[in-house]
Amino acid sequence: MKLTSEKLPKNPFYASVSQYAAKKQKFLQWKKEKTDHYTHASLVDKALQLLKERIRKGDPLAYFLRGQLYFEEGWYEEVLEQFEEIKEKDHQATYQLGVMYYDGLGTTLDAQFDYDVLNRNLWEDVPTTSLDNCYLKLSYCPVQEKGVDYMKKIIDSPCPKARHLKFAAAYNLGRAYYEGKGVKRSNEEAERLWLIAADNGNPKASVKAQGTLGLYYSTKEPRELEKAFYWHSEACGNGNLESQGALGLIYLYGQGIRQDTEAALHCLREAAGRGNVYAQGNLVEYYYKMKFFTKCVAFSKRIADYDEVHDIPVIAQVTDCLPEFISRGMAMASFYHARYLQLGLGITRDEATAKHYYSKACLNPALADELHS
Repeated sequence: MKLTSEKLPKNPFYASVSQYAAKKQKFLQWKKEKTDHYTHASLVDKALQLLKERIRKGDPLAYFLRGQLYFEEGWYEEVLEQFEEIKEKDHQATYQLGVMYYDGLGTTLDAQFDYDVLNRNLWEDVPTTSLDNCYLKLSYCPVQEKGVDYMKKIIDSPCPKARHLKFAAAYNLGRAYYEGKGVKRSNEEAERLWLIAADNGNPKASVKAQGTLGLYYSTKEPRELEKAFYWHSEACGNGNLESQGALGLIYLYGQGIRQDTEAALHCLREAAGRGNVYAQGNLVEYYYKMKFFTKCVAFSKRIADYDEVHDIPVIAQVTDCLPEFISRGMAMASFYHARYLQLGLGITRDEATAKHYYSKACLNPALADELHS
């Protein structure tokens, strides 16, 4: 289970640069008068001009919002410079720095694969005879330790202005313990922190932690399926798209609860309609097994035609679903679409094209073996 960081929680006062700009009459008037310049680049440029003016006038929030605009645009070196300057005064900047250092956004983590340097410095006593040992060294990267320290700083802060960040910081710190990066691996500590972050299903807490607990309890050994169902239900009720698809599968296969095909299809269809690719792939499989071939051919092709390299990061960003499950959904759709083509089910038989889609399914070897069996 490869996890992702939680996005910056909404500030009770200003959630984004766009909301901040919308409150400024000068910006709205410019947008109204310059409709022919209403492009992303021109809006970013105007927002930067506006923020520069507000910074000159001493607006402390404008410093953070300029850094956040850099972050949203992917200008990570500028973000680091901006947020390092204000981190002692702005908890949101501290939070974003924690995310950036842990995930290697604009930091030296992007170039951490210099094993010789690692061996000479921190890990001289650790042999490099296996990939596992190399992974161990990377896991204890000082840059990621810095990210962990920033998250701990948020959690430990007594300042009321850090309150809205604490649940998300606890989730991120739990992720670090689960992955063993920046800290010693501990599933027990990860679970403890995720439970704090999930706060008994509080919709204002970390919904991502609630969904992650659902995944954790359904994959750990031994599995705790009743807990998995509980946390996926809480997360789904709070809008988590990944958990909505997971609930569909729990109902479909009766994992920890009574099997309920009607509830399963409701969840899977709702999740698929909202962009959950894993739910889409499982619907393809269900339609295939039920022999709804004609209904499913176009549906499976659309999912199978996603590009593994370029589309997965975009879908993950938009839906907040884990890339691992997006990839599985694509592989499932590719496999069953290949079956339709190979056997001529609901479509003209085409073995050459079927091989193409089988090859796409094999980009996820473990799942491909499972489907073939």
